[in-house]
Amino acid sequence: QLAEFKDIVEALATTRANEQILVTTKYADVVKSLSFEDGQSVKKGDVLVQLDRQEEQAKVRELEANLEEAVVQLNRLQDLLKNRATSKSQVDQQEAMTKAIRAQLTNARIRLNDTTIKAPFAGILGFRQVSVGAYLVPGDVITSLDDISQMKLDFSVPERFLPTIAVGQPINATSDAYGEKLFTGKITSISPRIDPVTRTLRVRAEITNEQGLLRPGMLLKLKIVRQVESVLQIPESALIPIEERHYVFVISDGSVKRQEIKIGRRQPGFVEVISGLSASEKVVTEGTLKIRDGSQVTVLEN
Repeated sequence: QLAEFKDIVEALATTRANEQILVTTKYADVVKSLSFEDGQSVKKGDVLVQLDRQEEQAKVRELEANLEEAVVQLNRLQDLLKNRATSKSQVDQQEAMTKAIRAQLTNARIRLNDTTIKAPFAGILGFRQVSVGAYLVPGDVITSLDDISQMKLDFSVPERFLPTIAVGQPINATSDAYGEKLFTGKITSISPRIDPVTRTLRVRAEITNEQGLLRPGMLLKLKIVRQVESVLQIPESALIPIEERHYVFVISDGSVKRQEIKIGRRQPGFVEVISGLSASEKVVTEGTLKIRDGSQVTVLEN
């Protein structure tokens, strides 16, 4: 019979969050307050940690006052220069000093802003690693943040599949944790290199995870549909292998005739027929070991 033949590649992959980071601090300071709980969902821009900012606030106020004074002095010298009561070099010197103070103020405001640690993207927080009052130094881990709205899957396929793997190709995946539940996605990128040791190709896919069922680190079984085409197939039970050849019993006028065929790809329960058989011919699918060439048979209609 003519039927759809799906050429499927199977692989194993470990899930990774769409985005994942360790939340740390850029500057050494004391934790003043914490605004999250373990495993909490947060939005982009939500405040996670507030560090002690008294020193930074004082520095900003000091530089604001210095800048205000420098601007007043610069304006005074510029007025004097118009009346030729001062030199151009003094004005240039004061102008340079004003620019330097303005740059210092910008840096101080950035540092003050960095004492408030916010979520850079929406996701789920991990376990809290610090407490209020703790003294943090740059690089200390506060917690983790994972965006699991989509999951990334990195896996390998043999290099012979390179011509039939493409970006945008659909994939299906299952997890032992959810039985036969199907997760769908697509291939998003393909490595430009073949591993010279394993002769495999690295592929990355993405799966939507709106319900949050999947978590980073889970093992998924993937199926990639490389090609779907209509081909002539017969049940494997109809196939008679003899040495390196394959035969079937073709039914004609109430008797059977053994006929050689060439087979191609296989899928569970069925095999592709490349040549030696037409779609209009009927073959024996059961009891092939009990009949011989020329045996009389009765066709049972389903």
